[in-house]
Amino acid sequence: MTYLVLFLEFLKIGAFTFGGGYAMIPFIQETVADHNWMSSQQLIDFIAVSESTPGAFAVNISTYVGATVGGAEGSIFGSILGAICATLGVVLPAFVIILIIAKVYEKFKQNKLVKGAMFGLKSTVVGLIAAAVISIATEVFFADFDTTGFTTAVFATATFWFSLVVFAIMLFLLLYKKISPILVIALSAGLGIAAGYSGILA
Repeated sequence: MTYLVLFLEFLKIGAFTFGGGYAMIPFIQETVADHNWMSSQQLIDFIAVSESTPGAFAVNISTYVGATVGGAEGSIFGSILGAICATLGVVLPAFVIILIIAKVYEKFKQNKLVKGAMFGLKSTVVGLIAAAVISIATEVFFADFDTTGFTTAVFATATFWFSLVVFAIMLFLLLYKKISPILVIALSAGLGIAAGYSGILA
């Protein structure tokens, strides 16, 4: 039953998400929370790993989630089957839809209705990605945030300042120094490992 739920949930995500992997993040977060499959922090870690490993983000994150949920009881077979179900679910709609669109888009792309729909979809995608950015940033920078009332104590934590400094440095390198994203990912991982071993984030 778990594997069928994984397939159907990721089929729904794949069918109703426009704008690529990043736009899927809010839907994946909601699905994971509704089924209590993992903590939000664990999902954030998976997002980081999915973005840092080769392959399409949507495929990577669905594979990670499926493997974790399917292997909840420690079964390797369960992990593999869960990964297959989630990954197949998320890619199947796009595969079918792209095949259909590829046949008709050139014919109808100048149609006013089609152009209007594309304009609306692009605007929506920006909103979905922005929502994902805010959600992830909140989890990364304010993981210890007390929801019962705001406190400035969060700003005194080493994790907050370390994350903020690394974020600012990497953003500067990407935007102004045009450093390769591969190098930025490797450098970020190295800084995180160094900080962990040094006890800064303990």
